[in-house]
Amino acid sequence: MADFQTLDVVEEITRNDGTKYHEIGNLLHNGQAEYAVEHGMLKEVRIMKINIPHSASVEKYENYVNENFHIYEMVAIPEWIEWVKTPAMDEIIAKIMQENQLS
Repeated sequence: MADFQTLDVVEEITRNDGTKYHEIGNLLHNGQAEYAVEHGMLKEVRIMKINIPHSASVEKYENYVNENFHIYEMVAIPEWIEWVKTPAMDEIIAKIMQENQLS
């Protein structure tokens, strides 16, 4: 498992069924998402904004992700693990999107 991950990238991820969601990740996560696209685990990934400010909202989400999900330390992942969000984390993501003028 990778060390504590600092999150600083906003991505739009398209699942194979065509539904989309926003994720706050980093360059490792984006590389994994690109790998997942190349290997048919996802349909598409797009960086919406890079180097987002490390706000209180980002810090809360960052802690949630690091505490609740296995984060592979390499780009060549065996499976795509979508970070399932609680309603509170959905609100945090919405706030991060708004803070970065992406809503």
